[in-house]
Amino acid sequence: MALYEHVFLARQDVSGQQVDALIEQFKGVIEQNGGKVSKIENWGLKSLAYRINKNRKAHYALLNIDAPSAAVVEMERQMRISEDVLRFLTVRVEELEDGQSVMLQKRDRDDRRRRDRDDRGFEGGGGRDRDRDDRPRRRRDDDFGDND
Repeated sequence: MALYEHVFLARQDVSGQQVDALIEQFKGVIEQNGGKVSKIENWGLKSLAYRINKNRKAHYALLNIDAPSAAVVEMERQMRISEDVLRFLTVRVEELEDGQSVMLQKRDRDDRRRRDRDDRGFEGGGGRDRDRDDRPRRRRDDDFGDND
């Protein structure tokens, strides 16, 4: 059997429980056709790079699959039918990765940075110390006096 990494995007207005139900549905399709799903990761709701079917965000999920190609074809067919699935991508790999995927490691790293900033009292602003009042005043048309 071949090894696959499969990622799919579900609509933003679908709840977390419905995403979990979709994952279980597609896992069942793989298992019915003689395969197995070794790892499931729900990456949560993330912003999209561009709008897809009027959605600006989507729920991302990763499945590591060990199955014959017929099982993957059937799962993809059912995803095309489902209105809740926006996009999907299946990639055949030589071996499946153990542990967390890069996306979950990135989220942990981002959370840690955010906590560190909050602890040090940073509020953003790009390190600028001056207020708006320190800026030179812009000239308006009224300042020139020769306009009617």
